[in-house]
Amino acid sequence: ARAFAARPHPFDGNPQAVAALGISAREREVLEEIVAGRSNKEIAARLGLSPNTVKTHVAHLFEKLRVARRTEAILLARELGLVP
Repeated sequence: ARAFAARPHPFDGNPQAVAALGISAREREVLEEIVAGRSNKEIAARLGLSPNTVKTHVAHLFEKLRVARRTEAILLARELGLVP
């Protein structure tokens, strides 16, 4: 039975979707921090950015993902395979 066990695909971050949506490497990092449940202030501290820069990245992500809030961004990012 072991030979037929479904092996999960390794996570690749769906580079096609990232490219199609035009998500930058930095936006991707910010998205991962949002998924981890961090606030803009925490994200800024972790990534060495100003809180305003984080706000801008979040706004761009929401625009590109066509969402209005963090919870929607997280659900869609998981659905698209952008985050594990």
